[in-house]
Amino acid sequence: MWTTLASMMGIWAFSQSLLTAVFPPELRYVTLKFIHRICNWFSAYCYYDITEIDGVNTNELYNAVQLYLSSSASITGNRLSLTRGLNSSNITFGLSNNDSLIDTFNGVKVLWEHIVTPRNSQTFSWRPLPEEKRGFILRAKKKDKGIVLTSYLDFVMEKANEIRRKNQDRLLYTNSRGGSLDSRGRPWESVPFKHPSTFATLAMDPEKKAEIMVDLLDFASGESFYQRTGRAWKRGYLLYGPPGTGKSSMIAAMANYLGYDIYDLELTEVHTNSELRKLLMKTSSKSIIVIEDIDCSINLTNRKNNNNSCSGGSSNNNSYNVSSPPAQGSGGEENGGNTITLSGLLNFTDGLWSCCGSERIFVFTTNHIEKLDPALLRSGRMDMHIHMSYSSFAALKILLKNYLGYDEDDVEKKILEQLEDVIEKAEMTPADISEVLIKNRRNKDKAVLELLETLRIRGERNHHHHHHHHNNSNNNNAVKSSVEDEEQEKRALVESPKEGVDDQLLEAKCDMEEKGGHDANDDEKVL
Repeated sequence: MWTTLASMMGIWAFSQSLLTAVFPPELRYVTLKFIHRICNWFSAYCYYDITEIDGVNTNELYNAVQLYLSSSASITGNRLSLTRGLNSSNITFGLSNNDSLIDTFNGVKVLWEHIVTPRNSQTFSWRPLPEEKRGFILRAKKKDKGIVLTSYLDFVMEKANEIRRKNQDRLLYTNSRGGSLDSRGRPWESVPFKHPSTFATLAMDPEKKAEIMVDLLDFASGESFYQRTGRAWKRGYLLYGPPGTGKSSMIAAMANYLGYDIYDLELTEVHTNSELRKLLMKTSSKSIIVIEDIDCSINLTNRKNNNNSCSGGSSNNNSYNVSSPPAQGSGGEENGGNTITLSGLLNFTDGLWSCCGSERIFVFTTNHIEKLDPALLRSGRMDMHIHMSYSSFAALKILLKNYLGYDEDDVEKKILEQLEDVIEKAEMTPADISEVLIKNRRNKDKAVLELLETLRIRGERNHHHHHHHHNNSNNNNAVKSSVEDEEQEKRALVESPKEGVDDQLLEAKCDMEEKGGHDANDDEKVL
């Protein structure tokens, strides 16, 4: 038996070598391919591969499919992988390795399979790749090919975007110091944005509030309108008004209302116009780009030649560099200050560069609208100017509800009427009022009475102030609220003279600042 087996094996080995000689591997490969093709010809299915990394780029479709399947109501797999991100508030589940599930769309059945294979580690690549090769295989009937490739995949992408907006926590981004890149090569650093401000809690005139909400909704759902009119899909808001009137809360409410991320752009960290462009290119769509205190953050009145500020030739130019904001930034001194220009900023908001990406809202905030360059206020730059003013009676009622849980009926009618009388004259910001309410929030009646008293005192002081102002216009600094003083100090530190001014005037300004005799406004008048 053994000898028979041995001879059989000999014959097998011989015939195998003969086969290899007669049918070389190439020929066998072609035959197999041919057989495979015939099988495919008769098969009722076609297959699509969706890999995670496509060349060097991450495949957006892969991420979308993963999200879509995690929410799919037709989850039939017995084995799912659960994940929860570090700052996420939701648990997401997806297909675990090499598992499959069936999905139905408009009566068309498709099968999704998640394929994970170890990556060959010997291959050289320019960037580190994940250890596993991941991808989805989509199997569909050939007759449904048209529906699957067009409407079904579009539906998957749309659904994934919707889920991403609902589930994912908002992110607040800020540009890294000196334009440096983070580990993933992005110039933005992010933290989870969990600001509780909404339009319901915003102390503001309800009519104005409703108008803004309608405007935001029109914007978010207006893709076809923007396409039809040939406009970039973006919108600009300018929030202006005294400090403490809720400009930042307004931005947070916008983000929470639309489900957008916020990019807080720190202009003093951006040194050139091209750096500004790179930052914009790296922002995602469905986001709000915020530039706060546009009047302070940078000297944007440089309509004339910008080189004087960088040359640092004469002592006066040096004094400009010291007072210009980038002196604190990394590389501010070496780079000779900030070479970002007004035209660069305008191109960023409404030039060609503003439309790389879509669905972006630009928000500028300022405490002093009169100090802004007229070019920033021209129509088409900022679509909507929103004046955040002192607290009105309607806003006061919202604050009472927020902090004390009081509706209109809970406060005595007499007190309400008194509050209504004094609120306009008092010129108190929502921040001032909320401070009084928070302090006494345990004793609600006391809080209302103390607020009334504070409003009365403030109203009388303002009346006296205006009276005084009419009598003696030179002493208009005599009575000023501490907030305004603080604001002036902040501005005096950052304020830098306009370019192209005579050296004597510059020296005069410096002398004035040393004496401290005037505030920034007066300096500008002198200039």
